[in-house]
Amino acid sequence: MASSCHFLFLSIIATTALLRCLEVASLDKPEYWLTPERHEKWMAQYGRVYKDADEKQRRYKIFKDNANYIEAFNKEGKHKYTLGINQFTDLTTEEFVATYTGARPRNATLMRRPKPLRNDGAVDPPTSVDWRATGAVTYVKDQGACSKNQNISSCWAFSAVAAMEGIIQIVTGQSTPLSEQEIIDCDFTDRGCSPSWVDNAFRFVVYAGGINSEADYPYTGTRKCCNVQKLQNGRAATIYGYEDVPPNDENALMNAVANRPVSVNVDAAAIQHYSGGIFDGLCGSSINHAMCIVGYGQNDGAGTKYWIVKNSWETSWGDEGYIYFQKDVAAPEGMCGLATSPSYPTM
Repeated sequence: MASSCHFLFLSIIATTALLRCLEVASLDKPEYWLTPERHEKWMAQYGRVYKDADEKQRRYKIFKDNANYIEAFNKEGKHKYTLGINQFTDLTTEEFVATYTGARPRNATLMRRPKPLRNDGAVDPPTSVDWRATGAVTYVKDQGACSKNQNISSCWAFSAVAAMEGIIQIVTGQSTPLSEQEIIDCDFTDRGCSPSWVDNAFRFVVYAGGINSEADYPYTGTRKCCNVQKLQNGRAATIYGYEDVPPNDENALMNAVANRPVSVNVDAAAIQHYSGGIFDGLCGSSINHAMCIVGYGQNDGAGTKYWIVKNSWETSWGDEGYIYFQKDVAAPEGMCGLATSPSYPTM
């Protein structure tokens, strides 16, 4: 009897230990790619609807593959940034780039000879700047896919507007979200929701005598006929011109950002799943997406310098809608090409 009780006691201990090991092991696995139920929860979270069962199954496979990659990347821990599940997790890289990017490199015919910048060669710029802290940066917006029927994007308009919102607040003290939709509808030198140039957006606002507020001309996510009446009813703000920062020069870019937010173009293929930290990963410089630098700084721990960059994929992407790109890298074009073609509006 005693031996039976002893055996039962040992069996309970062994079973408990096994269950505990299985529990710990399960914590090491990414729960989000193991079951279709997790995909269903993700679909509900982001309002994703597929056209049929075949499409859903295909998206589920892509979702699992991406989640598996995210888990492996984070576990490896070789970089200063992390990846995470977001609204793009059921897209391949190719689909993501085709749908949510849309900037073009600087048009040589539009390029202006860069003017000497304040601080340039005279006074060193501050070691850190964050225009968010001064009220020069509005909320993080959501460009979406700029057409429900085509894989095309409006990032260039959002980048230009972010830079204009910044300089207008710095000069006037007034912070007003401005209208990307007006530029998309009315700037005929650009191509609406198709890949376009930030500098053209600046030129349009100069020649149009200003720009409406977002409230007066709200974003719809598609190009429509220009509402001329809104253009005639008054303007929320205006700019007087724009300037290009010398290309492939992070020092010149730093001098520019020390005085205002600056529009930049990047290769966004590698940042689809970015969720936080300082991006120091591998990426190209084939420009396809426009963003806005709103500051720079340095990590107190490792001393890594970074750019603070506002995006237009809403706050569920990245670090509350922002990405921190490593600054002063060896490549002259900057991380992911951000120093290739910066520009900013003037007042």
